[in-house]
Amino acid sequence: MLNFVREVFTIDIATKRKLAEMACRVRLGIIESTYGAQAGHPGGSLSSAEVLTYLYFKEMNIDPENPKMENRDRFVLSKGHCSPGLYSVLANRGYFPVEDLPTFRHIDSYLEGHPSMTTVPGVDMSTGSLGQGVSASCGMAIGLKKRGGPERVYALLGDGELQEGQVWEALMFAAHHSLDNLCIIVDNNNLQIDGVVTDIMSPYPIKEKLKAFGFSVIEVDGHSFDELEQAFNTARNTKGKPSAVLMRTTKGKGVSYMENQVGWHGKAPNDEEYKIAKQELLEALAALEVSQ
Repeated sequence: MLNFVREVFTIDIATKRKLAEMACRVRLGIIESTYGAQAGHPGGSLSSAEVLTYLYFKEMNIDPENPKMENRDRFVLSKGHCSPGLYSVLANRGYFPVEDLPTFRHIDSYLEGHPSMTTVPGVDMSTGSLGQGVSASCGMAIGLKKRGGPERVYALLGDGELQEGQVWEALMFAAHHSLDNLCIIVDNNNLQIDGVVTDIMSPYPIKEKLKAFGFSVIEVDGHSFDELEQAFNTARNTKGKPSAVLMRTTKGKGVSYMENQVGWHGKAPNDEEYKIAKQELLEALAALEVSQ
């Protein structure tokens, strides 16, 4: 288990390898969850694996044994349909057993289709209706800022979610109130449920719009731990305005037949597809372990 060290500004090779291994385990959990439910959203969960791993295993001040710790950093999955990704990283971080992941969406399971703060340890906000998570994050950030503590708030959005008007109202609020303890993260994989985001309703140019709304914007490869490290360090040291990390990602990352395929936005693998996905991820994990 990686210890929380907020002061570190570079990733050594050993730590980066551990993060890569954990991202692979998070992806395995995503596949186990969606296969077990025969439902769910693997594509956008897989594209978020690195950032979720980085946040929960390096960036955020959290304690799985004390999920409601008062001075913890907060995370809000604004794109709540990607709960398989959040559940997998929470389980691997020790909030609940990894063995529970295949019960996802089962009638008697606490792992509901969208994150629920009333049933799942480590979930700070119930989400599902796109756009609302950003507003909740702003509320958390302004409350923590008024209290004067060091806590930070992180919110993960999808690029299709930027089509929601409520997002921009919340971003305007965040800039107006100088919420420099807020960092939003946009998973820019360029695909949403109905197709390519530019075909549905283009949010581009995203960087320029976020800047115009008063955000400090950092663009990164969302699958690079080095770039994520630099981005979150920059965000943490930005004062007087909120930050946005704009991640270029590949939907379905890590599973060959899912990568950049819009059909895997909200579909579970069948028996054969499950075997292929699991084999690919286990091979990737083995290769990382051998390279130590």
